[in-house]
Amino acid sequence: MSVIGCGYLGAVHASAMAELGHDVVGIDVDPSKIALLTNCTPPFFEPGLPEILTSAMASGRLRFSTDIADAAGSDVHFIAVGTPQKPGSHAADMRFVDAAVDALLPHLAPGNLVVGKSTVPVGTAARLADVITASGTGAHLAWNPEFLREGFAVADTVSPDRLVYGVPTGEAGERATALLNEVYAVALAASTPLVVTDYATAELVKVSANAFLATKISFINAMAEIAEVSGADVTQLADAIGFDARIGRKFLNAGVGFGGGCLPKDIRAFTARAEELGRGESVAFLKEVDAINLRRRQRVVDLTVEALARPVHTSKVAILGLSFKPNSDDVRDSPALDVAVQLHGLGAGVVATDPEGIANARARHPQLNYEVSVEETLRGADAVVLVTEWPEFRTIDPIWAANLVRTPIIVDGRNALDAVAWRAAGWTYYGLGRP
Repeated sequence: MSVIGCGYLGAVHASAMAELGHDVVGIDVDPSKIALLTNCTPPFFEPGLPEILTSAMASGRLRFSTDIADAAGSDVHFIAVGTPQKPGSHAADMRFVDAAVDALLPHLAPGNLVVGKSTVPVGTAARLADVITASGTGAHLAWNPEFLREGFAVADTVSPDRLVYGVPTGEAGERATALLNEVYAVALAASTPLVVTDYATAELVKVSANAFLATKISFINAMAEIAEVSGADVTQLADAIGFDARIGRKFLNAGVGFGGGCLPKDIRAFTARAEELGRGESVAFLKEVDAINLRRRQRVVDLTVEALARPVHTSKVAILGLSFKPNSDDVRDSPALDVAVQLHGLGAGVVATDPEGIANARARHPQLNYEVSVEETLRGADAVVLVTEWPEFRTIDPIWAANLVRTPIIVDGRNALDAVAWRAAGWTYYGLGRP
């Protein structure tokens, strides 16, 4: 098989498929990325990826190339390129998907299966299927959305919680299903749930799942806003409603909100596509989901400024976290980095740290001060702001930390710390939606 696009999705998919026994060529237009992967060095941080990349390369089943012609001879071609937010619009930018398919066409053979994994607006698969049919290559298209969680992508690829195939009707669909069953034979043998459906449903599965998760996060953050003006504790509220099996406790953690390269741009693109289809009102609530999410970032900034014992422009603020979530170096649309940048813009002397995200954050915002050491980040701080709940931040000894800062004030932007322990150590503790 070939995997077109060796970014986060493609590099993980190519490595995992080779580790499962398939012969894989990963293709990308970026020579530096291909050079790193060929040397068994992932171009991003993802737990477990270096190990399976090294193992797959050593087996001889995995190789990488910048030449799309090397895809020729593969039975299955996965499209795993990015679909970023279009500049000046909420819509998804489809240039990379379209370019990948166009480049692949001359190298397709009868019976080949092109498999889309990228997150795309509904209707994309049908359009691309027409392009492939019109090429006269005898190849067909399927859509197989990914459900990777950053930090757990390897496990989610090797042992997915479900598989979805969007296939054409008739004999072409039967062949597509059979080929994908071969690709995912290991997962299917482990009784992984499988849904075989049409193109549009497969496309909607991914964006609707992300929309639901984003809605759940913004719901509890909306409750945090009410808790802050009523004196309630949103953490206990979440525990109480989470016992309801219809609701569940997962993704009911109030805080600074969601970010990364998927949820924010996917819900915006979903809204834009619904409007194009004349059904914008059906997902109009997602605009408020997005607005709530962005408000929580501002709330952390405002709370920090309010908490400071001196003017913000004379204060040092220690920022714990830059990546949008733990176990990732991804700072795309990161709430943590956004908070740091906003506080810097208000004149604070911001010093930030993160176990993996410093290099990517510095590339985007070199104006901030970065420290590898938590100790140096905290030293002399007038306030500490926790915005990414890395284990090494959650387990900081509050007594040790109190001896480093100038003023023991902490804003827990993830409600991840033991408020009682921090207050007992002499800290003024602020959570979101907590008394």
